[in-house]
Amino acid sequence: MLRVVLAEDAVLLRAGLVELLTRSNHEVVAAVGDAEALARAVEEHLPDVVITDVRMPPGFRDEGLKAALELRARHDRLPVLVLSQYVATAYATQLLSGDGREAAGLGYLLKDRVGEVSEFLDALQRVADGHTVIDPEVVRVLLAQQTASRPLRQLTPREREVLALMAEGLNNQLIAQRLTVTEASVVKHSSNIFMKLDLGPTDGNRRVLAVLAHLRGESS
Repeated sequence: MLRVVLAEDAVLLRAGLVELLTRSNHEVVAAVGDAEALARAVEEHLPDVVITDVRMPPGFRDEGLKAALELRARHDRLPVLVLSQYVATAYATQLLSGDGREAAGLGYLLKDRVGEVSEFLDALQRVADGHTVIDPEVVRVLLAQQTASRPLRQLTPREREVLALMAEGLNNQLIAQRLTVTEASVVKHSSNIFMKLDLGPTDGNRRVLAVLAHLRGESS
């Protein structure tokens, strides 16, 4: 059972998520509708994981995402799952930085692309367990922003596919299944990617964060 703080300004969606989480044996310790209430709820309850929307009152811009950034700055091991209708690149790129917090789980999912309840619950559990779960569309936007960079131009089409799946948080086995290739082939492509991008031989969540940092155009 996870203790969850939920921030979502749409009343019906918030009620639906509370019902879903409760039926899945999680405890929603607070369900709020704005960023200020989110901050207060986290300080009061110290939850296992936070689920937050991006656009919330009072400005309906990126208040939820900014609140997530501030919360992770104060609580460096707080897992956060962002649910959004769009890719808010200005703050998403900051949120997706490692900042030395490899143990803190992080997720960024687009609401319209969550096709199954089980998919959402699995992502929530992975984030709570300290993993990174990034929606493929978010990865696509980050890749598009860096298409002209010299290192990415060195990658083959297959290597770019593997890179995108890495950034989603998939391990070698899952990447192999998604691309219908052998795991040994994925390992070879991964080694080539890290060599071409001058990234260290990292594993697991650190690997995801390293890839995301590169896609944001930062040195690693």
